[in-house]
Amino acid sequence: MNAQREQIIETLQRVESLTADTISKDDLQHIRHIVLEHSKDIEQQTEIEREFGLNPILFDLQTALITIEEIGASRAIIISTLLHEYVHHGLISEDEINTTFGADVVKIIHGLLKVNELYAKSSSVETENYRDLMLSFAEDMRVIFIIIADRVNLMRQIKELGSDETRRKVAYEASILYAPLAHKLGLYLIKSELEDLSLKYLETETFYMIKEKLNATKRTRDEYIRKFIAPIEEKLQAAGLKFHIKGRTKSIHSIWQKMQKQRCQFEGIYDLFAIRIILDSKPEKEKQDCWQVYSIVTDMYRPNPKRLRDWLSVPKSNGYESLHTTVMGPEGKWVEIQIRTERMDDIAEHGLAAHWRYKGVKDSGAKLEDLLKDIRSALETQGTSDEQVVDQFKVDLYSDEVFVFTPKGDLFKMPKGATLLDFAFQIHTNIGSHCSGGLVNGKNVPVRTKLQTGDQVEILTNPNQLPKRDWLNYAITSKARSKIRQSINEQELRTATYAKEMLERKFKNKKLEMVEPTLMKTIKRLGFKHVMEFYKALTEEVLGVDRVIDTYIEEQKRENNELPLAETVSASTFRLDEDNEDLTGRSGKDVLLIGNNIKGVEYNLAKCCNPIYGDDIVGFVTVSRGITIHRKNCPNCRRLLEQMSYRAIEVNWATQSSGQFSSTLHIVGNDDVGIVSNITSIIAKEKNILLRSIDIKSSEDGLFAGNLTVIIDDNKRLNQLIKKIQAVKGVKSVTR
Repeated sequence: MNAQREQIIETLQRVESLTADTISKDDLQHIRHIVLEHSKDIEQQTEIEREFGLNPILFDLQTALITIEEIGASRAIIISTLLHEYVHHGLISEDEINTTFGADVVKIIHGLLKVNELYAKSSSVETENYRDLMLSFAEDMRVIFIIIADRVNLMRQIKELGSDETRRKVAYEASILYAPLAHKLGLYLIKSELEDLSLKYLETETFYMIKEKLNATKRTRDEYIRKFIAPIEEKLQAAGLKFHIKGRTKSIHSIWQKMQKQRCQFEGIYDLFAIRIILDSKPEKEKQDCWQVYSIVTDMYRPNPKRLRDWLSVPKSNGYESLHTTVMGPEGKWVEIQIRTERMDDIAEHGLAAHWRYKGVKDSGAKLEDLLKDIRSALETQGTSDEQVVDQFKVDLYSDEVFVFTPKGDLFKMPKGATLLDFAFQIHTNIGSHCSGGLVNGKNVPVRTKLQTGDQVEILTNPNQLPKRDWLNYAITSKARSKIRQSINEQELRTATYAKEMLERKFKNKKLEMVEPTLMKTIKRLGFKHVMEFYKALTEEVLGVDRVIDTYIEEQKRENNELPLAETVSASTFRLDEDNEDLTGRSGKDVLLIGNNIKGVEYNLAKCCNPIYGDDIVGFVTVSRGITIHRKNCPNCRRLLEQMSYRAIEVNWATQSSGQFSSTLHIVGNDDVGIVSNITSIIAKEKNILLRSIDIKSSEDGLFAGNLTVIIDDNKRLNQLIKKIQAVKGVKSVTR
């Protein structure tokens, strides 16, 4: 423990020395007091400690060093990294943090605590809390910087810690989530390190094979790079340029990816080399100097025209600026050349965090905020699975960019592989929804056309055009895909509502009672796997209503033959939605928010569970009565979720109750004289609670049992009423 204490003090001193220009002396004194005063009080409770035995205080100090040295983080990020653990353990309050360090620090700490809570539930990003995790990130991207630094720190230290399974879990998470995030933020060194460390734990043998072969050929590579650089240095010096050159070998993960892509062994990879020429240029001469270097290099070595990347004229959305080309060096080996200035290199090393340090440079952080808004939109769209979200998130984070123009010359950045459809939704949701094609460089093209850098794009719309399901095969951006899914869901709901109304009218004309389980069997017998497909066929008149009714009658007869006892059929029917639903007359009021706040949809409160304001609820699309609302703990609701989950729709109560609700209580108690009067008198004394009906029956064992129905505002008042009735002498139980 003494050794750890010394290490904590030593690391804290290093943090203080590195942040002298960033954090005030008063702030540093407060931080030192908190760390030294409370570090012993924190028990080892975090996920990190449980799995790997790391000291949380020392770990956070080390993470803070990464944010300082490798990310170049701001004051608020550094302080939040250092102090969030103390807030988490209740040793210092958010109010105290706010008073001492400001609201900005509190906001970041709040985001970190939210992420920690999600990891406490399950540390695997493959679980359903992945969606919540992404939403937490999308609230404040500074939280992302800290979590990335935290993961880098963890990955560096777990080589000999924990089980192989836990190391692989952390490595997998780093590879699918944190490396792509680092890439999007422009943290390329951290991104490469996370990828290499992930490969080390996930593909151990491959990692060490590549590493050993790189070590074995290091002397040869270094000599090659020296010979390649020498004539370039001579020419650049003659041109009067101030510069320095870095030669490097590509990362192990990058080499492994090339081996996978090219399906070859290590020896078959030729473009292992990368040279970075970094210029000391004045701001007004940066582009001119970079292009001059490009001219000198390509005069000496033959360039590959397909590998020119100009991020000088149009920087990446994370602020990255550089000029890339690949040239043929001696011995027929391809060498990648990166040309940039000192300022550009700082941004390339430290990403957006460094970008913000330069005054007069256009802030590219807004582009990342746009990305996070799109991610939030995708996460909140109904019908999007967690697996789809993971895949889409990776596409948006890792993709390169193409640059396209509108007919007016406005420039748009799109991810590589984006189609005309993505571009249409990028301009406006309404334009995307009604997109019927477009003009690319003056030529008519369909919505699935992939865009290339330099394309001039004009979108054609048709007011009768609506999103189709196959559009999801063409759109790759989160914004486009989420809006398409949302529109399809709304279309299907409208189609289902119209088809159900039509079907109900026909059933009434035939004087038939519509029993939903029988209808579901009829739908399957007609060859439909999904009920929405059935409704669509009815709406489009592909399927005739008369055929549905004939098949339904046959199915009903078949059931009656299998279940001859009328009592059994009646009991089964009693459990159905349609026979247990109560049309309350509140359909026109804003009591409920259905789906993505869909308007004009009829809904009913199920009689089997009588949901009232405040209950946890879920909606089901019914055949004849719009949306039926059940309590989530209702037995019928659980059965429907198991058997017909495709009919479920998210439903929430509005901010405030706008009416009263019917609720039935089942009461059991001693059959004493006056007990029923005592119960009813309690209800009579309650304000705004009305006793609607009461049905009490005595039994031979000296007990009574019965139901009473009340009209009440919400579940809070109902719970209070239940407690008061339970307190009546002789009452044994009161349940809804």
